[in-house]
Amino acid sequence: MSDQTGLYFAKGQREHQLLLGLGNRHGLIAGATGTGKTVSLKVLAEGFSKAGVPVFVADVKGDIAGICQPGTANPKLAERARTLGLGDLAFQAFPTVFWDLYGKQGYPIRATVAEMGPLLLSRLLQLNDTQEGVLNIAFKAADENGLLLLDLKDLQALLAFVAENASTFTGTYGNVSKASVGSIQRQLLVLEQQGAEAFFGEPALDLMDLIRTGSDGRGVVNVLAAETLIQAPRLYATFLLWLLSELFERLPEVGDPDKPKLVFFFDEAHLLFDDAPKPLVEKVEQVVRLIRSKGVGVYFVTQNPIDVPDKVLAQLGNRAQHALRAFTPRDQKALKASADTFRTEGKLDVVKALQELAVGEALVSFLDGKGIPEVVERALVCPPVSRIGPITDAERRTAIAAGGLDLKYATAIDRESAYEKLTARAAETQQQATTAAEAKAQAKAGPSMVESIFKDVVRSAGSSVGTQLGRSLGRSVGGTAGGTFGSSIGRALVRGVLGSLFGGRR
Repeated sequence: MSDQTGLYFAKGQREHQLLLGLGNRHGLIAGATGTGKTVSLKVLAEGFSKAGVPVFVADVKGDIAGICQPGTANPKLAERARTLGLGDLAFQAFPTVFWDLYGKQGYPIRATVAEMGPLLLSRLLQLNDTQEGVLNIAFKAADENGLLLLDLKDLQALLAFVAENASTFTGTYGNVSKASVGSIQRQLLVLEQQGAEAFFGEPALDLMDLIRTGSDGRGVVNVLAAETLIQAPRLYATFLLWLLSELFERLPEVGDPDKPKLVFFFDEAHLLFDDAPKPLVEKVEQVVRLIRSKGVGVYFVTQNPIDVPDKVLAQLGNRAQHALRAFTPRDQKALKASADTFRTEGKLDVVKALQELAVGEALVSFLDGKGIPEVVERALVCPPVSRIGPITDAERRTAIAAGGLDLKYATAIDRESAYEKLTARAAETQQQATTAAEAKAQAKAGPSMVESIFKDVVRSAGSSVGTQLGRSLGRSVGGTAGGTFGSSIGRALVRGVLGSLFGGRR
């Protein structure tokens, strides 16, 4: 349940509430597989929605989708409710909008290549420093040539343009090798095979469609269908980071509001940091640190707290830590690291408790009214009131239809952009080259067939007339000299007559 002060989340020796005014101070839900992380996530998402706070959550296993349907009573839930003093649970569904990068299990989410930018694209394509530099030059070339980068074919056309003009760009911006361009193009092909082509394009996602409330004042729960997407982990992580970055860039400063404007749950958070280059990790740290002033709370959901860098972990004030396993040296390190992050008092052995927690139990430490972490306590997490588990295809279709965004996002738009402009420019250049080549070939070939035939006729006619005239003159003048003289005069006469007919020189 929720009230003016916060969201009732769990109960140990005392009740643990997540204060709404501190909901944008971020949080962490951690624990081994099967220990109850998903239930904790749903309880918080339901609580924020009841308080009028929109939520965005990635559904990597398909069981978050049940939030759009009311739960059903069972003995375990009833017993948990009695233990927590909740009485009879008021099962209910929550206003839900489904999204899907592939457009199959929700409204399609699209972003333009330009919005993604070279840094995130380099991460997505696994580029090295040299290739990232070439990609930055390509984006610069697009800006200077007025080329819109909307989808992947725009980026492919731009890279081909850069490769063809590599010497020009090398002289202006530094070395641009065709080998580096080729490597980027090959990585783009891999990205297309993962289905990312559907993500890049228009109409792009309007962030305000994520920050909505239902007609009853409850916050809309935006569920990203990620069961397929999680199979392309780099695309999954890059997309969520892009979404956080866009929220950070576009939302106005609000300081510390009475409640968050949006709460963002980042499931499988370790994917964001696995093999991430330092500049990207620094960007994540910056976004997490500053986005709270935009009224956005970010909650990381992961198996081990050590999956999250220390600088990010230090900013996660609201924590629910489920059981951890300690079978390997890495597990033991995670166990110790997790225990050391809690504020402790009394006789609670945190390391021991982390290994003994039952399903649905957690070590809970939220921020108090002064923004200070509470003393950690072992507590029972409240049960969710929406369905625990997946939904049917029919239920999903009904929920999608009720979202009211089909006309806005269902049909892709392909307006004139870099691909069309560069294709037209290449066609024009090819036509000019073809015309020049034909002219050159014609000049080499000499006179046309008609001209050759005409000259042969003239030559024959001139020779005949000259011969006849020569013979006449020869009889008067006599001898070989007379015949030669007659032939010359005859050819000259013919040239003069034909020249006067065609307007030529005489």
